[in-house]
Amino acid sequence: MQIEAQYLSGLLLLRPTVYYDSRGYFFETYHRERYKQKGLDISFIQDNQSLSKKGTVRGLHYQLAPYAQAKLVRVVQGVIWDVVVDLRKGMHTFGKWQGFLLSSDNQHQLFVPKGFAHGFIALSDQAIVAYKCDAYHYPEAEQGIYFQDPTLGIPWEDYAKPQVISAKDAAWPLLQEAVYNF
Repeated sequence: MQIEAQYLSGLLLLRPTVYYDSRGYFFETYHRERYKQKGLDISFIQDNQSLSKKGTVRGLHYQLAPYAQAKLVRVVQGVIWDVVVDLRKGMHTFGKWQGFLLSSDNQHQLFVPKGFAHGFIALSDQAIVAYKCDAYHYPEAEQGIYFQDPTLGIPWEDYAKPQVISAKDAAWPLLQEAVYNF
């Protein structure tokens, strides 16, 4: 497995070793000791999975501390453009974002540390996304940022036209009005 540090400190792109043969492929989606040996020492306690139709935007979500979550995101089926926004006060990258193409073909995983908003848009007809979390979901700590905040300038339309957005995600505030405590 290769782990690539990203521009936003703490954000990691993981490229697992995939073994292909005449039957298809095999790879470890998670191996605590191997991840620990590579410097990613974290205990995940909750797994989540979503199915999204093409053009569905989910996010940009996060939970307030002390319920903040680190996530390990991967695509089981399809393709997404995954986006994270740094919400850590005092960081020179506060308010900056990065985007990644994750797919069931490339098998890349994205480690999103605490202190980041996270979201994605489904690029394939269907996208199944699975992610591990190091903290439980607490609805009372749930927050978000409007995905089309013009100050962020995230070019969603360069990847797919946002067509399906939940009422909750459409109502999140802009970054300058958002609540965060990282």
